[in-house]
Amino acid sequence: LARLCCSAAERAGECSAGGKASRPGPHEPLLVEGDAPPTLEEIQSWGQSFDRLMRSAAGRRVFRDFLRGEYSEENIMFWLACEELKRETDPDAVEEKARFIYEDYISILSPKEVSATAECCYHHVVTP
Repeated sequence: LARLCCSAAERAGECSAGGKASRPGPHEPLLVEGDAPPTLEEIQSWGQSFDRLMRSAAGRRVFRDFLRGEYSEENIMFWLACEELKRETDPDAVEEKARFIYEDYISILSPKEVSATAECCYHHVVTP
């Protein structure tokens, strides 16, 4: 996480550790219109807690960019889809989102298949 956080700080123009970005080339913007920039303390806190990283919109963008460079962006997309599913209360929407998650991330036919154990998948399907 430290390399990731320094990369984020560099992109925000605040890195004093002299670290290098995880990969060269174009990155998604750290901020989108209307976002408040993360403070240096917030960026540094991402290195201490994965939960803090994931609670931050800028942190999620930085992490997604990092995963894209590692050719594993589908992992955060899967996690975000599952988080959205957890917040859903409409039974029809739950069924639709669960089907989408299965087809896009669990099915062996999916180009975005994530590595999940059969035990994990079975547990969440049988006991959501």
